[in-house]
Amino acid sequence: MPTRATAKHPHDDAPDTADAFRRLAALPPGPEREALRDGIVEAWLPMADRLAGRFRSRGESFDDLRQVAALGLVKAVDRYDPELGNAFESYAVPTVTGEIKRHFRDHLWILHVPRRVQDLRNRVRHASQDLSQTVPGRRPTVAEIAEHADLSEEDVRTGQEALESFTALSLDAELPGSDDGYSLADALGAPDPALDTVVDREAVKERLAALPERERAILYMRFFDDMTQSSIAEELGISQMHVSRLISRCCGRVREQVMEDADETQRPFTHAGQSGPANGVRRRAVRR
Repeated sequence: MPTRATAKHPHDDAPDTADAFRRLAALPPGPEREALRDGIVEAWLPMADRLAGRFRSRGESFDDLRQVAALGLVKAVDRYDPELGNAFESYAVPTVTGEIKRHFRDHLWILHVPRRVQDLRNRVRHASQDLSQTVPGRRPTVAEIAEHADLSEEDVRTGQEALESFTALSLDAELPGSDDGYSLADALGAPDPALDTVVDREAVKERLAALPERERAILYMRFFDDMTQSSIAEELGISQMHVSRLISRCCGRVREQVMEDADETQRPFTHAGQSGPANGVRRRAVRR
């Protein structure tokens, strides 16, 4: 009569280290204990490698995963208490698996994402994969994912955004469909130097308007029409030295008045123990 084949446990080849663990617990710190501990770790390394293999193709090399799994195995060996009566395997498997998951959570995200959002990402990803097999030809909707994963639609959207945060795209990467080497960096904006000119003009506008007409005309001819002092003197019928003195006097007066305006505006901020950013801008304009 044929016998029924018994199901093979995934770790039926696990080593029998029960006696070794009991001896390890009884040994004091020293070379003998370290050698016994190393032997137990080496005996269970194949199991740790199998657990690491479950996380292949997730953006991390298998060699690195094996090292993380081995670290989890060492922690399991050090923390295992044979007196509790549980098999080492039942304690080691979740310990090693948890170490690998923590590695993914703490070291492989390009952007820092809270743990709750990472968990949402995983639930959304698994739900999307499951639904993709039942709704072929299209992507599952947010509502379908929310129902399948028992999440709110807002949480699903948060998880979907987190899916894009695991890796980053270099600014030097060419844009899709671009054949001329146009990259993301080429699309970034830059500060407009003309904005400083706007600030400068606004800072002195009122005080320039208050100058006498002849002095305004001299400043306009010198700084806007780019006329020389000699040309201005000939235009107005005065000496070049007089033009020079008028320009210096006007600029000094405007500078002092604008500085006084800035100080008056700054006093409330100074009293509150703060500094006014707008005033700093105006001071820069005057110095120019």
